[in-house]
Amino acid sequence: MKTTRRIVMLVAACFAVTAPGVHLSGEAPGVQKAPEPLSKTCRVTRADDVELQKIEPFKVFDNLYYVGPCYVSVWLVTTPQGHILFDSAQEPFVDHVIAGIKKVGVNLRDIKYIILSHGHLDHVGGAARLQEATGARVVAVAEDWKMIEELNGKSNRRDSRPNRMPKRDMVVKDGDTLTLGSQMLRFHQLPGHTPGVLMTEGIIVYDGRTSYKAVVPAGAAGGPGLAGAEQGVRNANKLAAMQGVQVNLQIHSWAEPDGYPGGGVLERAALLKTRKVGDPHPFVDPVTWTERAKAAQESAAKTLAAERAKASAAK
Repeated sequence: MKTTRRIVMLVAACFAVTAPGVHLSGEAPGVQKAPEPLSKTCRVTRADDVELQKIEPFKVFDNLYYVGPCYVSVWLVTTPQGHILFDSAQEPFVDHVIAGIKKVGVNLRDIKYIILSHGHLDHVGGAARLQEATGARVVAVAEDWKMIEELNGKSNRRDSRPNRMPKRDMVVKDGDTLTLGSQMLRFHQLPGHTPGVLMTEGIIVYDGRTSYKAVVPAGAAGGPGLAGAEQGVRNANKLAAMQGVQVNLQIHSWAEPDGYPGGGVLERAALLKTRKVGDPHPFVDPVTWTERAKAAQESAAKTLAAERAKASAAK
């Protein structure tokens, strides 16, 4: 399959980084540096390599596809009643996203919603063009709509052409729901990474006759200062309170600062090609989700304690 060949070629290119006998500072002579995961290469090391980013789209579940470049996720959930796109990437990758949607056999005009996880350019830069191509409603929280509007006409380091932002369309808030076919989504607002931050819970993905509960997170860290730290605790508690999450649809292939245990998007995708009947699905990982949610609570609590100490010392 073309998708598999593309992933394998990228893996091979990324793993052939250090020549034999070459050692880096702090390493013993003759000891090679361990090859970095492909997801990290895409997200961090070669994030501005436009051609590297243009991976082939691939099927993850029976009703879920990855159709974005390799550093920032664009997820496509399909239903008989229409489809949902999560995030839109940015220029110069919008043509690539559109081509990817077509390659997996989806009619652009059947996409009903484009849900924007937060207002950073790499997630929303393609939303206007995709809305025009699909006729879909564009969904975001009010605080991030303001941020999106302010990005209109801005360029970025990957492409000097100005990005066009969509006009304010569908505004949702914490606790709102959206139903399309069998998908009954619930939105959570976790501000901090941006003023809004929209997390989508309740996505159902299918692997044969088995269904799994998936989420599209968008960052749960709070903002600066004491108020931001308090918000971070509330965000982390929301994550921990979500029951039955089995699949984490990461908004980037690599979760900074040190990845996602068990592999990022591209490492798990590579395992799909060798999966045999009866093998576990590599994207189904409720244990790691629960551990990460607990770690977020612990980190948020430490940050809050530090900010409270600063505030107390300043009095």
